[in-house]
Amino acid sequence: MTERIVVAMSGGVDSSVAAALLHEQGFEVIGITLQLWGKDVCVSSGTRLCCSVRDAMDAKAVAKRLGIRHEVLELVEAFRTHVIDYFVESYREGLTPNPCIACNDHIKFGELLAHAQALDADAVATGHYARIGYDEASGRYLLKRSAAPEKDQSYVLFNLTQEQLSRSRFPIGELTKPQVRKLARSLGLETSEKPDSQDVCFVRDRNKDGFLRRELKASDEPGPITDAAGNALGIHRGLLGYTIGQREGLGISVGRPMYVVAVDRPNNRLVVGEREELLSRTFTAERVNWVSVAPPTSPRRASVKIRSRHAAADAILTSMTAEQVRVDFDEPQAAITPGQAAVFYDGDIVLGGGWIARDDQAASP
Repeated sequence: MTERIVVAMSGGVDSSVAAALLHEQGFEVIGITLQLWGKDVCVSSGTRLCCSVRDAMDAKAVAKRLGIRHEVLELVEAFRTHVIDYFVESYREGLTPNPCIACNDHIKFGELLAHAQALDADAVATGHYARIGYDEASGRYLLKRSAAPEKDQSYVLFNLTQEQLSRSRFPIGELTKPQVRKLARSLGLETSEKPDSQDVCFVRDRNKDGFLRRELKASDEPGPITDAAGNALGIHRGLLGYTIGQREGLGISVGRPMYVVAVDRPNNRLVVGEREELLSRTFTAERVNWVSVAPPTSPRRASVKIRSRHAAADAILTSMTAEQVRVDFDEPQAAITPGQAAVFYDGDIVLGGGWIARDDQAASP
């Protein structure tokens, strides 16, 4: 019996090629475009946003060219609850969220996977640059980095369960972006030259602060910008939207680069400092998910990424509880930011990851 696979077709080139590859390999492919956000946000000039009418039309055109079934699945309420509200509330609490991970957890490999099961599909496929393996010895599925390091998206997939991983497919995980575009051109796909979407796909024109102000109905209250010693350096425009490690848009000039090192909400104060003040060696990760391996019973070495564009750094992982891990870097790392994900690697294999809870120890300059 032919395996049936649902492909999340965003209307971009990556998911289009994912669908095309599976179709060529003889699977029964059903393309599904997710409607995630209202039309007022999905229409913009010059910026590609998620779930726009154009995206749905592009996905439909690709499906028609491939000769596969296509439908639109409306998940506006679920996206609002699990992604938008999480994004907004994280900033309210002074955390820096990662909405892509929330979307993967709850939407693509949650709601969509459930819909795929209702369609009697065997798996869900996406256009993520990542790979899946299987370890016979442990009987576990392995989440692995993409073959193209510059496009690797395994970081945003660390929270998948074994069940989700077993029912997931990443058809372009062995390809580079140029290879994906070349394939799209050779197949005459309408999305072959389409630009990539932005990171926070639901924020119009990348104006995150404006989006947060509207969502939180916040009236910004200016306050002091100081260094760690309390010396006044300027006035901030309101704490909403500032994040640890931020350098641009501080509105101060002290003759040297300055970075956000703390957001002091009780005192409405923004604390800035030089890069050395951002460095630390140790933090705690909470709500840890061991995706590819069983939870370790003793300390183990790994390379750890503390944000999507961070170059993974060598560290020792020590389990404190079933879902809490202490991470000790060999060398100090900059801007370990509460709310961001920390993902643990052993070579190409994603061991697991968790959420940065606190910065326990500042490094000496």
